Amino acid sequence: MTQIRTATLAELEHILGWASDEGWNPGLDDAEAFFKADPHGFFVAVDQTDKPIASISVVNHSPEFAFLGLYIVKPEFRGQGIGFALWSQALKHAGARTVGLDGVEAQQANYRSSGFVNAGGTSRYAGTLDGERHDDIRDVAPHQVQTLIEMEARGSGVSKPAYLARWFSQSPTRSTILRETHGQIRGFATIRACRSGSKIGPIVASDSDTASKLLAHAATKFDGPLTIDVPDSANELSKICQKFDFRVGFRTARMYRGKAPTSRSDLFAVTSLELG
Repeated sequence: MTQIRTATLAELEHILGWASDEGWNPGLDDAEAFFKADPHGFFVAVDQTDKPIASISVVNHSPEFAFLGLYIVKPEFRGQGIGFALWSQALKHAGARTVGLDGVEAQQANYRSSGFVNAGGTSRYAGTLDGERHDDIRDVAPHQVQTLIEMEARGSGVSKPAYLARWFSQSPTRSTILRETHGQIRGFATIRACRSGSKIGPIVASDSDTASKLLAHAATKFDGPLTIDVPDSANELSKICQKFDFRVGFRTARMYRGKAPTSRSDLFAVTSLELG
């Protein structure tokens, strides 16, 4: 009989392997930062031997907001109601919070049946970029992380402090850079190495020149193609991606159950499609 329980960090690592098999191309060092966001927010359905066969995350970022992702049922167990049972139980973890998700547009009807409403889309831009270092861009210092968390909250409309405190710390596979002029942070970006190439996210910038320089500088960090997830509301960032000859690979639908937050930046990219 299938049972549902919370997942361990080791199991989350395994789930990200499933995500890679599905073509989602997660980062090489995502699991620890994801788990720091909410250790009780990752769930698995397990078989009689306690082996995970399906997963979902409902991560509580704040008392008001949660994000749903990593909804995967292993192919041989699909069509048996396991995924829906897991979905229904995991959503209880969010309580009365607004819950967001990024899902493929073909699944919108299923999400609507659970009370989710479409609030726009996100386009994944992908391409190659000749990196260029800029003297006014450097790695973030630990004492600046809290400022970046607050800047990201203004861009995304929600605060995700536990998640981003770990996300913005430097590691061999993830780097956060910022542009600072006259003592003021003009913008920042995080780039992380993935199973294939690397991803940039989030990016928050006060002007197009800063966003362009951050992208070019970030491209010097790791080899291979780049991807960046840009909300429909971020028109200026979309134009910059197009200027660099990036192409849209696929789109997701941003949906919310509850009051949708409002982004206050047109130079903003999503941190990750898994945790928002």
